[in-house]
Amino acid sequence: MSLRQLFLQHVAQTSPSPVGIEIVAAAGNYLIDNAGKKYLDLIGGISVCNIGHSHPAVVEAIKEQAEKYLHIMVYGELVQSPQVQYASLIAAHLPENLNCVYFTNSGTEATEGALKLARRVTGRPDIISCNNGYHGHTLGALSIMGDEYWRNAFRPLLPGVGHYDFNSDALIQAINEHTACVIMETIQGEAGVIAPDPAWLIALKTRCTETGTLLIFDEIQCGFGRTGKLWGFEHYPVVPDIVLLGKALGGGLPMGAFISSHSMMQLLTHNPVLGHITTFGGHPLSCAAGMAAMKVLLEGDIIDQVAAKEKLFRSLLLHPSIKNIRSKGLLIAVELESANQVTQTLQHCIGKGLFSDWFLFAPSCIRIAPPLTITFEEIHQACEILISCL
Repeated sequence: MSLRQLFLQHVAQTSPSPVGIEIVAAAGNYLIDNAGKKYLDLIGGISVCNIGHSHPAVVEAIKEQAEKYLHIMVYGELVQSPQVQYASLIAAHLPENLNCVYFTNSGTEATEGALKLARRVTGRPDIISCNNGYHGHTLGALSIMGDEYWRNAFRPLLPGVGHYDFNSDALIQAINEHTACVIMETIQGEAGVIAPDPAWLIALKTRCTETGTLLIFDEIQCGFGRTGKLWGFEHYPVVPDIVLLGKALGGGLPMGAFISSHSMMQLLTHNPVLGHITTFGGHPLSCAAGMAAMKVLLEGDIIDQVAAKEKLFRSLLLHPSIKNIRSKGLLIAVELESANQVTQTLQHCIGKGLFSDWFLFAPSCIRIAPPLTITFEEIHQACEILISCL
């Protein structure tokens, strides 16, 4: 059997028609298949590879840590320098109240941990989330997902969850003394890049403070420079009580995190003890890789160039089929006439060496979220191919 046949036979599938390109290497901003064909990557592993694929600093950090030790004990019991150093680096670049990091294996596990923490801190049952919001696919995360199409087949889900429109007064009015938390993406990604109204965000935070409700920002997709600032919420005058990280957090290796104040996190240590535990969360290799990647972001001009690259994409993406473009940095949604047109266009793009995708709640939009290291020349190349395919 060929590798593709084995893939279809033994690797659990998530869609009826997987793309199925056999990738043998990835470097910089490109994927390379088994025939040697190169694909300019416009999605970066879904906002994971923010500094490109196989960055030398990340690869070297992985090698160095692998020679010292791999897994040695469940998270939180032994002092492991990769965890401590990376947590300290992250905390140093967050507001003062976000100073304690709980590493998980993925973004969706960060969501689960944050929901537990909010209920533990407040002693309240209810959760408010947004329509067309995405926070992962485990049962708790699925309960707060803002689309019934994805939820319905797996009911019953968590009780006490209310879904309201992003940027709506109804969401603010729903917050009361029974609400443990409001959880939302700082910029809605899978909805097709929807940014919050700053005045609405301020009113939301005010209402949360009045009622003792925790505000959770999901930065899993928009963090680590994606929007042109290190964190998406830095565009707005609001600081959350808990922040979720993932995707680019691990530098290409699996990792998530939920982050809050030390005093809140301490509540997970008693009543019950081991209030939240993980075997592989904060794995030494992932921490070493993630810290190396974050240092590359912080020490270079990659983030500083994001706004100019966003502007260039917007200036070049001109075609009668493009109905709208929504963007926040290098998180861009290119809206076409229909989902079918998106599918056909993406297939043509693959043929011409350009790899992209669509959005879960906005299938009529092409996703553009390349490595932040994409060059201005490569942006010209990508837009030329995309326009020709349209």
